[in-house]
Amino acid sequence: MSEDGGFEVIAREIGAQLGGECAPEPEDGVSGGSINRCYRWRCGDTALFVKVADDRGAAGLLAESAGLVMLAEANAVRIPRVLARGTAGRSAFLALEWIESRPAGRAAEERLGEQLAAQHRVTAAQFGLADDNFIGRTRQPNGWVADWAGFFRERRLRHQLALAVQNGFGELLEKPGARLLESVDALLAGHRPQASLLHGDLWAGNWLADEREEPVIFDPAVSYGDRETDLAMTRLFGGFGRPFYDAYRDAAPLPAGHDVRAGLYNLYHVLNHANLFGGGYARQARASIDRLLAEVRG
Repeated sequence: MSEDGGFEVIAREIGAQLGGECAPEPEDGVSGGSINRCYRWRCGDTALFVKVADDRGAAGLLAESAGLVMLAEANAVRIPRVLARGTAGRSAFLALEWIESRPAGRAAEERLGEQLAAQHRVTAAQFGLADDNFIGRTRQPNGWVADWAGFFRERRLRHQLALAVQNGFGELLEKPGARLLESVDALLAGHRPQASLLHGDLWAGNWLADEREEPVIFDPAVSYGDRETDLAMTRLFGGFGRPFYDAYRDAAPLPAGHDVRAGLYNLYHVLNHANLFGGGYARQARASIDRLLAEVRG
């Protein structure tokens, strides 16, 4: 794997943290990881899910680990347990419990809706988080802000729009993006959400059902914010059914205007995809900005 020991040095470090001996290399690669290399790895009689990155990815895996621990402490949706983390040679790693999955049916979707509502009842006094983390490969600025509209404008949209200009989308996005930033207060006028504990990247690829059909969420980009942002992202790429939404709304009804706010909140993720993957998403972002500005104009 690398000239500094590769898999064996990672296995020794994981084993040292777990107090046992790990196989010198993983059993198999696991598909689905677009940022890190993912493996099924056996330590004694226990299978682990292990993410591996080069040492430049250490900050991202550390932030992911911290987010998983925060979500687990909410005691709401099941979270994979963090078992080991750190660096070994020139690699960074994160070892989680291995969870066998099954196709998610109605019962799992309903439980996810109920349990996500319970997670969102964990709140903070302000919006954000003490430390920055990552949304995909992109640094996600946090830092505590008392005002939700100010937080979302400055920590989320302004950051992504600035990256979009740096990435060559200035002609398409800079001027309308500036107008949108000036319109955030109007789009969120009268909306006073609590600062709820968010998963932050809740698309269909970041949850599964375990063998008991209990939902499990992972790969978070945690912060405290408007709970509607998690719900909005579930709609961005699809994959969540009516049982999920009905169960969530039964447990935690949504206030009026959430459909318009969903377009604003999902713009953050569309901009991030533009910055990560390119022009098609930039055009989608421009169309979203135009729709939101039209809402302001009435």
